[in-house]
Amino acid sequence: MTFHYLESADDPRVTDYTTLTDVHLRKLREPEEGMYIAESSRVLRRALAAGHQPRSFFLAEKWLEDLQDVFQAYPDVPVFIGKASLLEEITGFHLHRGAMAAMHRPAAVPLEVLLAGAQRVAVLEDIVDHTNVGAIFRSAAALGVDAVLVSPRCGDPLYRRSVRVSMGTVFQVPWARLESWPGDLFRLKEQGFTVAAMELTEDALDLDDLAAKQFPKLALVLGTEGPGMSRDTLAAADLAVKIPMRAGVDSLNVAAASAVAFWELRPRD
Repeated sequence: MTFHYLESADDPRVTDYTTLTDVHLRKLREPEEGMYIAESSRVLRRALAAGHQPRSFFLAEKWLEDLQDVFQAYPDVPVFIGKASLLEEITGFHLHRGAMAAMHRPAAVPLEVLLAGAQRVAVLEDIVDHTNVGAIFRSAAALGVDAVLVSPRCGDPLYRRSVRVSMGTVFQVPWARLESWPGDLFRLKEQGFTVAAMELTEDALDLDDLAAKQFPKLALVLGTEGPGMSRDTLAAADLAVKIPMRAGVDSLNVAAASAVAFWELRPRD
């Protein structure tokens, strides 16, 4: 095993971990460099269990024993160790969830391969809040969604906060970033999917009415909060669907709404 004890925040070997709190910078860097950060012992173990390959590990010395089995399984991957104050200087925040790992991003899966055999697909349009992205993935994993597709401007499912909020379920649910939006919705239709936009429109079906139709293949499009779904996306969808509300409430947080919809629209034998 290759252990490296850090003495300086300027060590060039740990540039993967620098300024992790700079969201704009990391959103540009990580996909460009083909990497992402798995934060916490539990999350990095889930990433490894999913077959993702580590670039390096990064932790305080007190976590060494807890991860000995991981280091033994990857003897050629460097392990960077430092005092808590030094690690905080490098990352920009206090590490209190154990270890971190810089991981290689897995290769993209072609859309047609991703959809093969799928019955329920979630499509995220321009949801930029990484907490919501992670929470949607967690619900998707728990409630039987077969794949998640994200629009070109949607937040990165492998961004640190998304991964953490999802509790590593972003590694369980197959996903892909679409390149043509909303044009790629027509590729879903070609694969036999009915595309339902979750939006408050005058002709929107109630969620339970859509569930009763039991479409064999259904793609549910979720839009960003605030401006809602774009007109072009609504025009490309086959229908709109809404969750009936009470007590004058007109909407739910998109992550909460996704959980309700995933459960109600699950395939039934």
